[in-house]
Amino acid sequence: MRWLTLYARSRQIPASLAAVVVSAVAVGALARDGGGGPGDPRLPVLVLATGAMAVSIGLSGQDLALDRTAAIRWVPRRAAHVLLCGAVVGTVLLTVQAMGEDMATTAFVVRDSAGLMGLVALGAVLSGGQYAWTLPFTWLSFSFFAPPPTSAPMQVASWMLLPPGTVAGTWTALVLAVAGTAAYAVAGPRR
Repeated sequence: MRWLTLYARSRQIPASLAAVVVSAVAVGALARDGGGGPGDPRLPVLVLATGAMAVSIGLSGQDLALDRTAAIRWVPRRAAHVLLCGAVVGTVLLTVQAMGEDMATTAFVVRDSAGLMGLVALGAVLSGGQYAWTLPFTWLSFSFFAPPPTSAPMQVASWMLLPPGTVAGTWTALVLAVAGTAAYAVAGPRR
């Protein structure tokens, strides 16, 4: 169990988890104060994106050269790291939601947390762990200010805010989750 503790500390998991919980509780408090109307997807997406960005720093270790020369197989560990982080981010939102006001359905939370973690993993591959947050931040910013999603390309661009069960939103999140997790598991973070 010592290796798991060392791995968690080297990936800054305790600090990331604290940031995920604090952001979820803060947005949960905003939801109780009427920060968004019923069915408004912006607050839950904000919680999920903040959580994904908070855990993104752990996608690279303290020393990339040491990670690359380790005598362990990194592919399954990297994939598990991304999947576990996505599950934790989604679970924290669902837990805060259970204690307060319903902000989103479980299907919405699962879809968006998977897609956002795929974006974070792609960001780590393209920019490194310290800048992995930039890709989901940029996409989220565009989604908030984009025109209404009336065409297929705009539905793909604003997949985070679409209702669960929307074909374009589901497939976009699925492709991002699979591509990001696979790319990160195989290539690892950029130096």
